Amino acid sequence: MRKNVMPPATLIDSFGRKVDYIRLSITDRCDFRCVYCMSEDMTFLPRDEVLSLEESARLVKVFVDLGVSKVRITGGEPLVRKNALWLFEEVGHLPGLRELVVTTNGSQLEHQAQALKKAGVKRINISLDSLDETRFRKITRVGELSKVLRGIEAAKQAGFENIKLNTVLMRGINDDEALALLDFAIAQEIDISYIEEMPLGEVDHTRDSTYVSNDATLKLLKDHHNLISSTESTGGPAHYWRIPHTNTRVGFISPHSHNFCESCNRVRITCKGELYLCLGQESKIDLMPLLRQYPHDDQPLIDAIVNSMTIKPKGHDFDIKRATPSVIRFMSMTGG
Repeated sequence: MRKNVMPPATLIDSFGRKVDYIRLSITDRCDFRCVYCMSEDMTFLPRDEVLSLEESARLVKVFVDLGVSKVRITGGEPLVRKNALWLFEEVGHLPGLRELVVTTNGSQLEHQAQALKKAGVKRINISLDSLDETRFRKITRVGELSKVLRGIEAAKQAGFENIKLNTVLMRGINDDEALALLDFAIAQEIDISYIEEMPLGEVDHTRDSTYVSNDATLKLLKDHHNLISSTESTGGPAHYWRIPHTNTRVGFISPHSHNFCESCNRVRITCKGELYLCLGQESKIDLMPLLRQYPHDDQPLIDAIVNSMTIKPKGHDFDIKRATPSVIRFMSMTGG
């Protein structure tokens, strides 16, 4: 039984930004090995160093009590976590939670989409970096494009409020598919966001050699479609554009070319219970010891979370020209 406490209404950092969005990773494991996200030969955490699903649910409830209204469940690949659906069912209808969303590679959606919708997931982001089977396999190292495409169709059939593709373009690898991926999204009547590659972890290529700016991608797309800037927001860092006479929004997440830190409203929690105050910095506090030392009292956890707001950095420190990234941990370790 959790001890009843009266937490403050909101989380405000030292720059006056309200934190109302958390991204919670429930596993560092994934059934893909995307070249920009992790190394080919990953060493994953032992089970006792990973938050239990019960601990994950407790964290979500505490953050919602603290005014968080949007929760994104991530990984690794969250849907490969055994019994992950229990977590979605446990938190999906919490009072005060406006949106429960999930980011996935799509490999498990064919069989789980309906259950996720029923559990309370409102929106779903699906990573898709190529429509060519051979190239898709090269980027993911082990993934099957056909399985992801079936997953997208299953998500559409399930009736989520929104489905969005996430695409990382890399020069000389898949940047020539920018338009094809947009046309695919339009045909499917779903959204798409282009994400500039982030320098997290040491990978097999230099980030500078594959970097594609979203400015260049936008210019290319405008040569073929009438894109109209929109003030719409989904609570994250994307800047959206509309295409008239379609149901598709085009988003751009641009950590390099257009820094979005000024309005940052989110924090990330790794599957180890590390609360990272910024994706591109090492500022963090460890929540797992508090979860396990005080299993029935949330006050120490609340105090730690509230106090962490004082160390939330003003912004990230991404520089793709560095030979060694300033953040050594992989994207899959922080939560994609």
